[in-house]
Amino acid sequence: MIIPRTGIGVDVHAFAAEGEARQLWVGGLLWPGERGLAGHSDGDPVAHAAADALFSAAGIGDLGTHFGTDRPEFAGASGVTLLAEAARIVRAAGFEIGNIAVQFVANRPKFGPRREESQQVLSDAAGAPVSVTATTSDGLGFTGRGEGISAVATALVYPRLSESIG
Repeated sequence: MIIPRTGIGVDVHAFAAEGEARQLWVGGLLWPGERGLAGHSDGDPVAHAAADALFSAAGIGDLGTHFGTDRPEFAGASGVTLLAEAARIVRAAGFEIGNIAVQFVANRPKFGPRREESQQVLSDAAGAPVSVTATTSDGLGFTGRGEGISAVATALVYPRLSESIG
């Protein structure tokens, strides 16, 4: 019997300091005219949480294990690139990806008009369906004060049939 595995990923980034030249990447998309997020890579909390959820589901570490700040080759890396690499690592560990669901919490950017575009970009990167939802925190906490963005993701993976026999 094949038993699926679930994982959870969380990622949080503060907005970059005023005047710091950082672009805003959320959900695999560039948001022109918006203040960017601080981070070692592009700071995309949606893509990062999705990758973290994949690692959690497969039981093979987390985002820091694979793409940590001690890895200079990932400085400035695209969240989409990290998600694609996470999916490759998870598959190499003997799993297939069922789906990923992500919710991000922020006052901005306004996500609804670009939801389908984001889901397509992230699904292409993961090689599996990715759904993304967004909400605000009704003025509460650091996201409510407009200090940053957080994201929580779940992922479903299952052992490849050939890996689960024997």
